[in-house]
Amino acid sequence: MKHHCCARMSEMIAVTCDQHPDRFDCPDCLVQYLLKFDEYGLIIHDGGSSSISIAYCPWCGTRLPESKRDQWFVELAALGFDNPTEQEIPERYKSDAWFMETD
Repeated sequence: MKHHCCARMSEMIAVTCDQHPDRFDCPDCLVQYLLKFDEYGLIIHDGGSSSISIAYCPWCGTRLPESKRDQWFVELAALGFDNPTEQEIPERYKSDAWFMETD
């Protein structure tokens, strides 16, 4: 289980809604955390599924880990995946396993 920088961040990432099964539709869901990229973002409530990456926690001010998104694409390209969002990739790249094993 990922430990976030503070209790408030953990609470915000865990928010679920009975009225909005999709977090991007719920105005109470403010933060997204993408485990496979170790990336935090503020959800943009515009009807899509976008977020803006953040470098610091809005509640405690802690510096958040740098996103591993670019590294994820580089590693998968080295394995021969030219479109990993559309291809069936190794299971370890669907979570934090791919970078936890090397850190």
